[in-house]
Amino acid sequence: MPSFDIVSEVDLHTFTNALDQANRQLDTRFDFRGVEASFEREGLNATVLAEAEFQLTQMEDILRSTLIKNKIDPKAMELGDMEGYGKQVRQRVTMKNGLESDLCRKIIKLIKDSKLKVQSQIQGDQVRVTGKKRDDLQQVMALLRDADLEQPLQFNNFRD
Repeated sequence: MPSFDIVSEVDLHTFTNALDQANRQLDTRFDFRGVEASFEREGLNATVLAEAEFQLTQMEDILRSTLIKNKIDPKAMELGDMEGYGKQVRQRVTMKNGLESDLCRKIIKLIKDSKLKVQSQIQGDQVRVTGKKRDDLQQVMALLRDADLEQPLQFNNFRD
């Protein structure tokens, strides 16, 4: 029986490249000359450091654009609160990795409400969908792409 897995993952190497490109872009921008501003990575989290809050908002836009260029959906980015850090202001950025159980249940409910002849089940932080026909599975993929979910989804392990 054909099947596939629904996951939400961010590649660590691609995320590192996006942050490096964002740091290089900061070095070339005129409005950030002589300003201590940077992006620092710790695993799938990043810290955005700047001297003022308006610079943090500009850096957020820079980060979004570099994520898009590296084919990472900016929906995976979760911004923390801006907080004072000595003479600087910092903001934590967390990348969502894996599906939470609430989102898994929401995905399964969407699939069941569509009345397609497929079965879906939660397996840890992913959802496995199986069906008799490949076309039904492709319809599920299209349904989930059109649905407005708070996290980007990828479809892995497509087996015929």
